[in-house]
Amino acid sequence: MSPKPTNKSSKLEISLEKISDPIGNLFVSLFHRIALFGIGAATVWSGVHTFLGMINKGTASIEDLLLLFIFLEIGAMVGIYFKTNHMPVRFLIYVAITAVTRLIIDLANTKHEADVQILILGVTILILALANALVRYASSRFPANSSD
Repeated sequence: MSPKPTNKSSKLEISLEKISDPIGNLFVSLFHRIALFGIGAATVWSGVHTFLGMINKGTASIEDLLLLFIFLEIGAMVGIYFKTNHMPVRFLIYVAITAVTRLIIDLANTKHEADVQILILGVTILILALANALVRYASSRFPANSSD
């Protein structure tokens, strides 16, 4: 509820606010849409590039498949944002878990030995999984208002 204007400058300020708020909201919405199209296009381009690289190699490693899975998750995130106007935090956690898993596999393939780095990355996955469980619990216990 806006306060009652006491003079002409207050009336002008309220009038400008009524005009500028919708315009500002429009620009923010346009920026989001353009950025999402850019992210979506870059994701598709990267996925196609990776897939063509696998075809040229004649084989697909587990790292390649996990990378394609990351692209799929990012694409799903963009699609969900377009439909609901909300960014699903859980998808970001899934992307992080997949990326860390990919890093562990890469380390294991290059070093061929278990070491502290792999253990730390494993603990990182555990922390991310616990964070995902916490986010799931919080969203079921405290659902978001539909008026957001």
